[in-house]
Amino acid sequence: MKPATYQLFVYGSLRSGFRNPAYHYLTQHFRLLGEAVVKGKFYDKGDYPVAIPVSEDSFIQGELYLLNNPEEFSWVFVQLDDYEGLNVEEGETPMYRREAVTVFQEGQSSQAWIYWFNGSVGNLPEIQVGDVLKYLQLKNKP
Repeated sequence: MKPATYQLFVYGSLRSGFRNPAYHYLTQHFRLLGEAVVKGKFYDKGDYPVAIPVSEDSFIQGELYLLNNPEEFSWVFVQLDDYEGLNVEEGETPMYRREAVTVFQEGQSSQAWIYWFNGSVGNLPEIQVGDVLKYLQLKNKP
């Protein structure tokens, strides 16, 4: 079965501005298409922000990538699933889940995979800034 899309939307540690070691893996297998947004909201989990999908017009900023070689889809996404903590021990709940989402870029929409937070945000403070990089810069200002 072919996947619905070969695009990936990232909003956190895999964005180019984070300089996370895993970003090197991303650039080996994906090509950056540019900045984009999806409907979602950020919440402050303490050590890092998390995102959940919403239906209203609330958007989060991120980057859209295209998989270089569609034949590597399964292998590449198994590695990303592992990085995002989807592969857990029996009885544990993964912290994230991968879903297809509508992405908006320069007036166009397309489908991409995203990793949403899989827990409750009920007691977490909502982040009003729709960009993790900007939020962390503001939060960490002396």
